[in-house]
Amino acid sequence: MKTDDFDYDLPEALIAQAPAEPRDSCRLLVLDREDGSVEHRTFTDIVDYLEPGDLLVANKTRVLPARLVGRKPTGAVSETLLLRRREDVDPLGGVWECLVNPGKRLKPGAVIEYRAGGLHAPEGAEVVLTGEVMDFVEGSKGGRLVRFSPAGGRTLDEAMHAVGHVPLPPYITSYEGDPEKYQTVYAMDEEHSAAAPTAGLHFTPALIDRLAAKGVEMCFVELEVGIDTFRLVEEDDPADHVMHTERYHVPADVVERVKAAKAAGHRVVAVGTTSVRSLESAFDPEAPADDPAVVARRFEDVPDSAAVCGRGDLVERRDATTDLFLMPGSTFHVVDAMVTNFHVPRSTLMMLVSAFATRDQIMDAYAEAVDEGYRMLSFGDAMLIR
Repeated sequence: MKTDDFDYDLPEALIAQAPAEPRDSCRLLVLDREDGSVEHRTFTDIVDYLEPGDLLVANKTRVLPARLVGRKPTGAVSETLLLRRREDVDPLGGVWECLVNPGKRLKPGAVIEYRAGGLHAPEGAEVVLTGEVMDFVEGSKGGRLVRFSPAGGRTLDEAMHAVGHVPLPPYITSYEGDPEKYQTVYAMDEEHSAAAPTAGLHFTPALIDRLAAKGVEMCFVELEVGIDTFRLVEEDDPADHVMHTERYHVPADVVERVKAAKAAGHRVVAVGTTSVRSLESAFDPEAPADDPAVVARRFEDVPDSAAVCGRGDLVERRDATTDLFLMPGSTFHVVDAMVTNFHVPRSTLMMLVSAFATRDQIMDAYAEAVDEGYRMLSFGDAMLIR
């Protein structure tokens, strides 16, 4: 298996620069894993593919205003992308792991100044926030630790909101609409992610109500989307790629609802790859299972898994971290179906969906989507893999 195996021709004209309006009017490609067949529908038609008792599990994380544009001591422009707080370095939350561009030439101790309005701030505008560049992050590719200090009597949160912007992916170059369109309608109030869980962008309150009326249940995990959303696999052998760790939470009530759905013969449908990784990361192969017969019914779609043998189970996770890398050959213990977007070539996400279906099924479906003019990537159309 090579990274090139997950490459495909992506015409630039198909990269969506704005979300569909309304959100649920986008197209939906439905891929059946059993026979590889493909159907072309509209996202609102997802109701037709879900049954009463099925459980949707979505990532409720909210995106930070994580893109900060400031100036270095020389006056040159410097862009900072917030990735995650490092309470292990500063319990008060002032130190963040960041991507700083350009970063290699910034020596420890260099200070970046951020003003409200960014590069368009009037001359002499007040400095709202400063960032002192610290060390490189061990094991990362270009990550830096930055210590932030607010100015003008503001709190750190107030200062970051005054200077920060929602960090749209670099391939979205012309969007000037409402930044809330890059948040899901069910996002939590607290902001933790460097990018949106984009498969969830297609859901509207009305569609969620229609699903509930049919008897489809919905619950939420949280995974704080980090650096690997922005990074392609550069190694020839994807097994050599090192995943960045991300914080995630799978609450006890989600564990119980997943178990109940499985035991009743219903499906667990993950909304997005981040929900997939949360659920699969929370599967503990060493956990003592419940009644083996019940577990076997729960995980009957994965007959070779440890769960069917009476070993392993889904467990609660609080403030856990994961670097789970799902690629062809990986076993899925929890997820039965997946809602997802179309992903960047050569990415870990292409490998994940190819593991859930097959690489040939995914590449054929993507080729058909391109031929049919689907809108691709974060603001684009959706897939249901079932």
